[in-house]
Amino acid sequence: MRKLPALGALRVFEAAARRLSFKDAAEELSVTPTAVSHQIKHLEQAIGVPLFERTPRKVALTAAGRLLFPTLRDGFDGFERAIEQVRRAQGSQVATLSSTVAFMARRLATRAGSFRDAYPDWTLRLDASNKLVDLDSDADAAIRYGNGRYPGLLVEHLFQDRFAPVCSPRLNIRTPRDLRKATLIHFEWGEGARDDERAVVWRQWLDGAGVQGVDADAGLAFTEELHAVQATIAGQGIGLLSLTLVAEELAAGVLVRPFELSLESFHYDLVCSPRAAARPAAMILREWVARQFGGAQNEELA
Repeated sequence: MRKLPALGALRVFEAAARRLSFKDAAEELSVTPTAVSHQIKHLEQAIGVPLFERTPRKVALTAAGRLLFPTLRDGFDGFERAIEQVRRAQGSQVATLSSTVAFMARRLATRAGSFRDAYPDWTLRLDASNKLVDLDSDADAAIRYGNGRYPGLLVEHLFQDRFAPVCSPRLNIRTPRDLRKATLIHFEWGEGARDDERAVVWRQWLDGAGVQGVDADAGLAFTEELHAVQATIAGQGIGLLSLTLVAEELAAGVLVRPFELSLESFHYDLVCSPRAAARPAAMILREWVARQFGGAQNEELA
């Protein structure tokens, strides 16, 4: 009979050791940081040695923790592979793709049917989240929006995003002078991006276009980007929006670009874990995403 600590405690330790953060481990496991701390204390008591060095700002593995972690990590990876093989054997083939909420709503959801056409034996599971999901356990691949630097992951560049003023043709905005009487539509960038110069706002565009006499902060402000897009489509004002997210409306003439100037922003990348790259689900998602959003084709839209 094996004499092992509780499996739950070992799972908590593996997550905390992999992320070197009790808080991040708690988010991954959907528990509180306090619960993570208690589980690890129980495990340390059961083993008889400390596994983490704790400081006010961070945690680090002790020598004992570093010895234990690789074996547990490989063990849980093995569990995951075995479970996936069992699922495939039962005919349950699911490919999970994560992306931001905005990109999911505006670009992925409208193309999801083509996945089934290409891979009829697979189910596409779309996970909309603005948080960085764990690509070893929660998704097979992800389309991320940012600076393109994702340490430890395989990254395939898709396309660069650009921002420009867009509006309903009913507003009859044609010249910079028209902006003085127009309602500017804004949205709030997320905490991780708002201080980056690529988080484009109206003041940047007006300065770049040399437009004066327009209050860059006035108008309608939304906390969510999707709501700013919807308000613009509804003709409530002129939005400085991602050309990627409104590509279909621009192509259909629902929205127009009164001005040529656009500003470069973040870019979209397909990422996956090196440990998952050879799995069928990840390979299929990489093929499908490349066909849907690959470089040259999408640069024209963006």
